[in-house]
Amino acid sequence: MSPKTQYTRSGDLHIAYQVVGEGPLDLVYVPGWVSHVELAWEEPTLARFLQRLASFSRLIMFDKRGTGLSDRVPNDRLPTLEERMDDLRAVMDAAGSQRAAVFGFSEGGNLSATFAATYPKRTTALIMFGTFAKRIWSSDYPWAPKPKDREREYEIIEREWGDMMDLGQYVPSKISDEPFLRRLATYFRRSASPGAAVALLRMNTQIDIRSVLPTIHVPALIIHRTGDRDAHVEEGRWIAKQIPNARFAELPGEDHLPWVGDSDSVLDEIQEFLTGVRPSHQSDRILSTVLFTDIVASTEHAARLGDRAWRDLLDSHHALVRKELARWRGREIKTVGDAFIVTFDGPARAVRCACSIRDAVSQLGIEIRAGLHSGEIELAGDDIGGIAVHIASRVIAASQPGEVLVSSTVKDLSAGSGIVFHDRGKQVLKGMPDEWQLFAVV
Repeated sequence: MSPKTQYTRSGDLHIAYQVVGEGPLDLVYVPGWVSHVELAWEEPTLARFLQRLASFSRLIMFDKRGTGLSDRVPNDRLPTLEERMDDLRAVMDAAGSQRAAVFGFSEGGNLSATFAATYPKRTTALIMFGTFAKRIWSSDYPWAPKPKDREREYEIIEREWGDMMDLGQYVPSKISDEPFLRRLATYFRRSASPGAAVALLRMNTQIDIRSVLPTIHVPALIIHRTGDRDAHVEEGRWIAKQIPNARFAELPGEDHLPWVGDSDSVLDEIQEFLTGVRPSHQSDRILSTVLFTDIVASTEHAARLGDRAWRDLLDSHHALVRKELARWRGREIKTVGDAFIVTFDGPARAVRCACSIRDAVSQLGIEIRAGLHSGEIELAGDDIGGIAVHIASRVIAASQPGEVLVSSTVKDLSAGSGIVFHDRGKQVLKGMPDEWQLFAVV
């Protein structure tokens, strides 16, 4: 469930913001290009990133004027950095924050840097990720795009806004993950109109904070991925050299968005910089309950409905599933076509979530089946692996339409929950040794 959205006034405009977590330090998250504070929690990768930030801070998020849930502004009167600093101060005041660390990525880093230089007494630290100092090429700043390249980008954005666009430069590691790309395109579309998106890009093109950087005198951490395709790593290195005593952290990867790819490495750097303690990752294996779901007779549905209607049905299915995942604290790992792979920290919640999904999607005229197993899984960035994952995939293969089928491990760990199971006997699971006792949820 999304945190409560609140509003504060900045001049004549209303700025939307949220406060999450109860950590010992305040951390203001300044998004890049466009944002939407509520929709952010519906994207699993971004929600996980924000939850981790809120685990060691009191996280303050907001939508800059002209984007998300904040008031819109005319495309021909876009805000200056000064006005956006006013918004940031207004949000901090409304949240009761006198001093805070400021973390901005991409264009949000420009605002964060300018704020830190202008209001050092209100800034405990500055963190910039994938940021640029200037957005148009010059001989003394050769990493930025040339004017014709920016013009071409404006044309593509205006023509394809809300569709898949050319998202490869932002999230190359996800280029083959169509469900993710569709969610990201939806996030962008609901964060700004096509005209506003292009106008904001044009405004970003005019940004030049090179003269600001040497005037920053708060602790600063500059993070950049080596293969970032949108902001060259040389820009990050150069920025770090311009800020007195700044620390530079270069991380492997190509994704421009900090919450895509190996986000844990980014979060580890931020947490250590702000708290002095680097999170321990001694073990990448944890006990978890793995849930697989898929739509019964999906191929037949797709053939009967046609591509467009099938896609609409899938979108409705995915939305209902994600609503239940949020309700029962499930962590979405990935979708593969119509299938979901999810983990839970408790087997009873996992079972109840599976049943809720089954009941919810029935309103769409479809059935799902679900398979669950509890065991040790291996964490690999945003993905999971291990024998427990394979077992769960075999359990769902043995399930019947509309059935929630679990291994004996899930049943045993759910003792005392009040959930009733029906013994489905011992079954051979493909590729697994011995026979496995399976149970259907009544």
